[in-house]
Amino acid sequence: MSPPLWLSHPASLAHVIPGHPERPERLVGLERALDAHDWFGWKRMPSPRATREQLAAVHTEALINQIGSLCERGGGQIDLDTACVRATWPAALHAAGGAVALADALLSGAAPVAFSAHRPPGHHAEPGRAMGFCFFDNVAVGAAHALRSGAAKRVLIFDWDVHHGNGTSRIFHPSPEVLFVSVHQSPLYPGTGRASDAGSGAGEGYTVNLPVPAGSGDETYRSLCEHVVVPLARAFEPQLVLVSAGFDAHHADPLASCRVTEAGFASMTASLRRVCAELEAPLGLVLEGGYAVEALAGSICALLPVLGDPAVPEAEAVAAHPLAVEAIARLEPYWPGLAPLTSA
Repeated sequence: MSPPLWLSHPASLAHVIPGHPERPERLVGLERALDAHDWFGWKRMPSPRATREQLAAVHTEALINQIGSLCERGGGQIDLDTACVRATWPAALHAAGGAVALADALLSGAAPVAFSAHRPPGHHAEPGRAMGFCFFDNVAVGAAHALRSGAAKRVLIFDWDVHHGNGTSRIFHPSPEVLFVSVHQSPLYPGTGRASDAGSGAGEGYTVNLPVPAGSGDETYRSLCEHVVVPLARAFEPQLVLVSAGFDAHHADPLASCRVTEAGFASMTASLRRVCAELEAPLGLVLEGGYAVEALAGSICALLPVLGDPAVPEAEAVAAHPLAVEAIARLEPYWPGLAPLTSA
């Protein structure tokens, strides 16, 4: 069997905005920790640049041109949270290209699981707007590529970043080909992701928002993953499962107030591994947020052995959280096959 695949590129370190929380040290600390574990035996590969055609599958030509020209002029401020420099352009292209290469590797069978670890992150980037530290929506570019290539007809994106993935949601809002599920702290930036938002048009029912209050920890996140995401995956039967893997729900993160631990991220990964094995769907993670350097590194080092182990993790007993019970009841009109839940 081929080893798990880790995609990255040195361009990620050159996107530097002084004083910004989304900084190169995130990846420097992560790679230092992975070096200490000999990368858990994963195969490492540099990512390609995304092509203009791949970006244009989810973004407007105007946005692509805006970012390209602003970077070419030396950079500048896009909004209060988002700024670029000349080096942002190649960094953003490789970040999106990493998600494309991840999808290709998984769907071709070249890798059993994969992780695309780049910056800048992507899930806030909307079709025509860069925002929230994000320029291009990396995971959306990868998912759209998988669909357009014909290698997959259905893609599940699970976004466990503490902030709602408004960009990914907007891009796939009308699409029944992508089931987008987001667990996110609410209220919190960017203020989207209401539980009542279920998608639009042909995509109604294929957007699933699972807002959680500040202070939510492992018991909440693990239950929503095991009791909502997993049964949805069984009902949807995706041919590719992607995770917008932000680690800012960690209790040490400075930008939010959730209480997830390294063990919580590993447990969610185990739940996804089990259902993906059952569905014979490959699983890939695309890095999003996570701004406490040691917490980011520790969380990824905790989940990589679970993600990369050829043996499927054994089932865990996960109590049904009231938010999971509510979510299953709310989804019943769209997914009538989901079994009702009762709180533990």
